[in-house]
Amino acid sequence: MQGLLKLSRAIDWLNAQVGRWVIWLILASTAISAINAVVRKAFNTSSNAYLEVQWYLFAWSFLVAAGFTLLNREHVRIDVLNSRLPKKAQIWIDIVGFALFLTPLCLLVLYYTIPMTRQMYATGEMSGNPGGLIRWPVWLALPVGFTLLMIQGWSELIKRIAFLTGDAPDPNLKAGEKSAEEELAEILREREAAKAAGATPAR
Repeated sequence: MQGLLKLSRAIDWLNAQVGRWVIWLILASTAISAINAVVRKAFNTSSNAYLEVQWYLFAWSFLVAAGFTLLNREHVRIDVLNSRLPKKAQIWIDIVGFALFLTPLCLLVLYYTIPMTRQMYATGEMSGNPGGLIRWPVWLALPVGFTLLMIQGWSELIKRIAFLTGDAPDPNLKAGEKSAEEELAEILREREAAKAAGATPAR
């Protein structure tokens, strides 16, 4: 298990680095958009290449950061039922989700997009728009992004199995977030302190 946890930490580090740098793609896309607007207004000229490179950069930032988003538990989750279940039940739901849903989905996307990306690279397929860009760089974001997402899913799977075996802390807690047990202990300490000081407990 310790070897798997080392692998999990390596995957976490990789996606953390990707997330740290991918924000610059958003900045570049914004800068290109602003420059394109200024050039179009000032010189009455533009190019589809400016528009398409913005799409490319946004696609890369959105897809490649998917693993980083999963690492930080920032994907949209509707926990109407899940949050009411016991902790072990929540962990088992995550394990099933990562193993039987996320991984097969990512493998399916890779199965279809890798050959398409290779074909576009080999043929040098270009955009159908006048002045457009070559297509394979933006298609490359799909296999790269889904690979990072898939291995991050494996990392989360390892952490949850390690939690069940007692080898790792609760993986559903964000950094700095307190568990229910820690919050309860803090409330009890505050009440004891308030009683000792002769004051009414705040909670």
